[in-house]
Amino acid sequence: MKPDTPNLDIPFYQPAGDEVDIFQHAWKNRLPLLIKGPTGCGKTRFVSHMAARLGLPLYTVACHDDLTASDLVGRHLIGDGKTMWCDGPLTRAVREGGICYLDEVVEARKDTTVVLHPLADDRRVLPIDRTGELLEAPPSFMLVVSYNPGYQNLLKGMKPSTRQRFVSLRFDFPRPEQEEAVLIGETACAPDLAKRLVAIANALRALKDRDLEEAASTRLLVYTALLVKDGMDPVAASRVGIVESLTDDADVAEGLMEVVAATFGR
Repeated sequence: MKPDTPNLDIPFYQPAGDEVDIFQHAWKNRLPLLIKGPTGCGKTRFVSHMAARLGLPLYTVACHDDLTASDLVGRHLIGDGKTMWCDGPLTRAVREGGICYLDEVVEARKDTTVVLHPLADDRRVLPIDRTGELLEAPPSFMLVVSYNPGYQNLLKGMKPSTRQRFVSLRFDFPRPEQEEAVLIGETACAPDLAKRLVAIANALRALKDRDLEEAASTRLLVYTALLVKDGMDPVAASRVGIVESLTDDADVAEGLMEVVAATFGR
């Protein structure tokens, strides 16, 4: 499939800048890509959109503290009285010439991410010690990783030796008019509702690092718009769709609800 071929199966994505072109240039030049940005700003949807746009299989891995190299590469399994090798998602992506996307890569143990190094430089190979294979990545294979810099610290940061193997793309929340277009495109909600929800999000985002650990994400706005479209009261939908997902503190929640009520004229 050509990158610009229209396809109704491509997940909706509203570009905020030149990120589509950057992704395509990285893929064409066989470069690994690192995407950094806050939770819920569209990183995962963007990768899904680009994989479908390029007609490539996508293997997504949600990284966590217990993720091992075997979880990525594969392991021997015992079944029917015999031992069989089972490829992990990274290996499958390499064999099929697809995209392997490691979401929140800094959550994985550093000794696990080292397995990425030979794929993320000019070698583009994946050694599989347990089978003795040395897989050479085909031209269409792409390695994409993401993380939220807001959570970075000395224990969770990406090692420079890993980070400098990637070209990097910074994401942030869309401009208001773009975020409104996302809500309308995702939920077919009324433009006025989209405008009000985006106004709430931007007001709450100004409180990040003061009263809130995380900013209101575009994802939460989509959830809220879907609830309202289904007939739920906008203020009640905003409480369960946005406010209660941002804080466990009852007093803080009531303060956020004042912003919601004012936006909807209550």
